[in-house]
Amino acid sequence: MSDLTPQQQIEFEAAAFRRLVSHLRERSDVQNIDLMNLAGFCRNCLSNWYRDAANAAGVPMDKEQSREIVYGMPYEEWRALNQREASGEQKATFEASKPKE
Repeated sequence: MSDLTPQQQIEFEAAAFRRLVSHLRERSDVQNIDLMNLAGFCRNCLSNWYRDAANAAGVPMDKEQSREIVYGMPYEEWRALNQREASGEQKATFEASKPKE
């Protein structure tokens, strides 16, 4: 790894995060269950991680606030515009990928 300053690392990570969020907003055709099945995380996970970081830093943030940051609109609005019912195959893949307890 190159010799990045801590500030550069923060700036580059923030830029990568913003690009990922922008990409996910543009690809509303890709459903959260598809992301979960292929990558093990989705938009909701990303918003949860954002909220966790804010709360750990002493900045109160709830689930709806962090989801609006990731989705670019209230979550329920995004769902109404973009979310489709998952297919049986998608649901089965999701269930099979869950860690065994």
